[in-house]
Amino acid sequence: MVNVLARIFKPSSDETGDVYLIVGLGNPGREYRETRHNVGFMTIDRLATELGTTLSRVQSRALIGSANLDGHRIILAKPQTYMNLSGQAVASLVRFYKLPLTNLIVVHDDLDLPFGTLRLRPGGGPAGQKGVASIIQSLNTQDFPRLRIGIGHPRGHMDPSDYVLQNFTREERDLLGQVLDRAATALRVFVLEGLDKAMTRFNGVVVEE
Repeated sequence: MVNVLARIFKPSSDETGDVYLIVGLGNPGREYRETRHNVGFMTIDRLATELGTTLSRVQSRALIGSANLDGHRIILAKPQTYMNLSGQAVASLVRFYKLPLTNLIVVHDDLDLPFGTLRLRPGGGPAGQKGVASIIQSLNTQDFPRLRIGIGHPRGHMDPSDYVLQNFTREERDLLGQVLDRAATALRVFVLEGLDKAMTRFNGVVVEE
């Protein structure tokens, strides 16, 4: 099947300029702020601080902020639709900024990676991540970059849906700052040097507990 939406979302270079959309996934609300499922939001906040901006404007059902990185315009976004409807905000922002999907990257938690592991990839299925599944459905394609951040898998018989909504443990919090710093750096490399360079430098390195 011809990917109609992907074709629509790929404008000419004159329309696009040099704009990148970096989206972190999470759930809005104070009760979810420190949970594992919100590590995408946390990464966006860390990158915003590094770039000297804040996410203070609402657009397309997302909190957004903008910054300049060595001549590249960066749009940072945190959808406010709750995780399983993230695609609504992402698709609307992609259309508004007339972006090719190679200039979009989605940051999210991953149960199948050990805590602190980063993995960038150019596309693929949702692997059970409902926010990513929503984005795939809304864009009608799996072909967009994402940065997966490992949060580890629940031990014993805990339901994964309960695990992701728990706060990080004290031991994990002691290392979380390093994880977020490395994730923010990986996103900067993605913008400045491309996905392949970012994958080579950051994929598979684990923060030791």
